[in-house]
Amino acid sequence: MSDPESRAPDFIRTIVAEELAAGKWGGKVITRFPPEPNGYLHIGHAKALCVDFGLPLEFGGRCNLRFDDTNPTKEETEYVEAIMQDIRWLGFDWGEHLYFASDYFEQLYQWAVQLIKDGKAYVDDLTADETREHRGTLTEAGKASPYRNRSVEENLDLFARMRAGEFADGTKTLRAKIDMASPNINLRDPVMYRIRHAAHHRTGDKWCIYPMYDWAHGQSDSIEGVTHSLCSMEYEDHRPLYDWFVEQLPIHHPRQIEFARLNVTYTMMSKRKLLQLVNDGVVAGWDDPRMPTLCGLRRRGYTPESIRDFTDRVGVGKTYNLIQIELLEHCLREDLNKRAPRVMAVLRPLKVVIENYPEGKVEELDAVNNPEDAAMGTRKVPFARELWIEQADFMENPPKKYFRLAPGAEVRLRWAYIVKCTGVVKNARGEIVEVRCTYDPATLGANPTDRKIKGTIHWVAAQTARPAEIRLYDHLFVSPKPDEVEDWKSQINPNSLERVSGYVEPSLADAAPGNRYQFERTGYFCVDPDTKPGNLVFNRTVSLRDTWGKIEKQEG
Repeated sequence: MSDPESRAPDFIRTIVAEELAAGKWGGKVITRFPPEPNGYLHIGHAKALCVDFGLPLEFGGRCNLRFDDTNPTKEETEYVEAIMQDIRWLGFDWGEHLYFASDYFEQLYQWAVQLIKDGKAYVDDLTADETREHRGTLTEAGKASPYRNRSVEENLDLFARMRAGEFADGTKTLRAKIDMASPNINLRDPVMYRIRHAAHHRTGDKWCIYPMYDWAHGQSDSIEGVTHSLCSMEYEDHRPLYDWFVEQLPIHHPRQIEFARLNVTYTMMSKRKLLQLVNDGVVAGWDDPRMPTLCGLRRRGYTPESIRDFTDRVGVGKTYNLIQIELLEHCLREDLNKRAPRVMAVLRPLKVVIENYPEGKVEELDAVNNPEDAAMGTRKVPFARELWIEQADFMENPPKKYFRLAPGAEVRLRWAYIVKCTGVVKNARGEIVEVRCTYDPATLGANPTDRKIKGTIHWVAAQTARPAEIRLYDHLFVSPKPDEVEDWKSQINPNSLERVSGYVEPSLADAAPGNRYQFERTGYFCVDPDTKPGNLVFNRTVSLRDTWGKIEKQEG
């Protein structure tokens, strides 16, 4: 992972450092990560996590985990538990500081009552459509609601009756009384509470009115003593409202700072659209390895270190940018190259018979586990008369500069011998089903420079290999910008998953779900949770080809 100390600090860290140097906040830095429990975290949230948790770590502070659970119709305990698992997996911990906005419902209600008493909030009877019509446009001021000047006494009575459940959903709201002519639409008497007769995942049926995000968020930050409320640029226009709500009460006032959200090619970050993919059966679930969710990336084989490195390289700024997914894959390859053991696996098998190798003999050969880390040692791989090789590693009529197996041609078998093709066996349809070879016993462990053999291919011994289902994943969308297409579903890649039946070396017989490997010459793979005893399943995490390296070279 790149060293953060080797780069200039981003604008947020500069602001915080200057404030602390000036003695502000009592030398404390407290942030919060405030997910809504209405879906799973995705790669975009990873950047927010690294900012929210990473910043206070650098300044000796802390980050609270607070679920902004103010919409009971879309929130579930399942999402709460999944979000906590993802945050821990990414390497962050909130310690004792786990909170829920629902913890503050009573306090928020009492503060809303205070605003009513101060003449700064009122109960409105306009419908949602009527409220939108009264709000105006970016160029035209809004119109005041006919209920805007209700007396304090009437508003207090109606608000109490809203809480008591006397009114139906959508019939009344509590709105802040700010400025219907403000150039900032968010300040045109925003809704603070709406009626929603729905059970909450934590409070049950205790409440039938629920605070809006803009009202609950800043006040919750204040309750928790948050110093810096870090959020994406979409909330920049909401900051005056954030400040207004906090300033109306004699409470702690955090500072809101916005930064650009993370956008990655060939993905989308809308939880609504991701949920649609799940509900429509386009993917197998939130943790489908094609999904940009953290649990999907984890199942595919991504490491938390590679994701943190990726967000670190992307950096923190205010300008919208679309990051190429090749950078994320590059970070993953760099990490897996250091930690993933090398093994041999054949995805599309073609049988090879070595005619001059003794029948029934099985030889144990030494293979290096990872040339990047000598401490990982070696392993034994069995070698026998019959092998499996990749279909693509043999051609009957090869083109020039084809350095793999062909009639009369020689190749080196990885960690084993040099073999020479002597013929083929075909079926009734004329398809090659077997390649015949001879081997040179003197070439085991020989220096490859001793014989001018340009090609080396991988293999597994047919007698000892373990069958495996191998899932080859590609981008879920064919377009790098699927969100920019009106019919975004038309951009779904029909070939985003291919299942093949292959073979792996016997050292993987007891491979546990989550284990990551480099299949030599093929790519990086992860053992899928669907794996059961005798039924190995591997997901392709990423190929070996690093297109980002080429992009960097071209741009450099």
